[in-house]
Amino acid sequence: MTRLLTLFAAGLMLILPAAGRCADDAVKPVHPPVSSARPAAIPPHEAKPPQEAAPISGRVVQTMNSGGYSYVLVKQKGEEKIWLAIPQTQVVVGEQMTFGGGMEMINFQSKSLNRTFDKIIFSQGPLEQKGTKGEKKGEKKSPGSKGAVIAAGEKIKVEKASGPNAYRVADIYKLKAKLDKKKVAVRGKVVKVSAGIMDRNWIHIQDGSGDPKKATNNLVVTSKALPSVGDIVTASGTLYKDKDFGGGYKYEVIMEKTEIVIQ
Repeated sequence: MTRLLTLFAAGLMLILPAAGRCADDAVKPVHPPVSSARPAAIPPHEAKPPQEAAPISGRVVQTMNSGGYSYVLVKQKGEEKIWLAIPQTQVVVGEQMTFGGGMEMINFQSKSLNRTFDKIIFSQGPLEQKGTKGEKKGEKKSPGSKGAVIAAGEKIKVEKASGPNAYRVADIYKLKAKLDKKKVAVRGKVVKVSAGIMDRNWIHIQDGSGDPKKATNNLVVTSKALPSVGDIVTASGTLYKDKDFGGGYKYEVIMEKTEIVIQ
């Protein structure tokens, strides 16, 4: 009998700890799983619309027409140059003008010009349009007319191009009869560019030779190339004398189908 009670007590001791653990497991609170996901980001503030630029004043140093727009390079007082795109308008290089503000575009690609502008402002156009003395309203100047020649008072000195067919601008006028329909090369500074007229670009170059009063200091060349005002270039092409395109486009000398090399 004593042995039976001993065995019963031993069995009870083995059962009680397990029961205790079961009870503990039953009452242990269950915590929801902790999520590793971050809370949703706070929506950023809405981007502000582009700001319109203030009116822009300066001297027109270059202009070109394409795709219904006039692209105008303006040199401001601080020597900073900025491109503007305006509805196609007759703009005279060298004129002091003020343009209305507009939307600024960065890295704008003009498909019609096949050119990318680092920065350009789309303006509604000039705020004031000053006419040139002696020019009738609505009258258009030939891109190579003597009245359009600029930089007459600027001191320019450019070395003559090398080669057997290289000439100074003044020599082109003196020898125009001899050089008519001949290949020539002239090095000079670009003082004016009129782009996209009659499917070509009209480029004025000067080298410091010639007489400004007689307009023999300025040579007009036509080319598919489009240098900028201020560039030193070597122009190589065919020279023509007394070339008349009609409609007032008449030149004492002109170089055509010109290849331009920028120095």
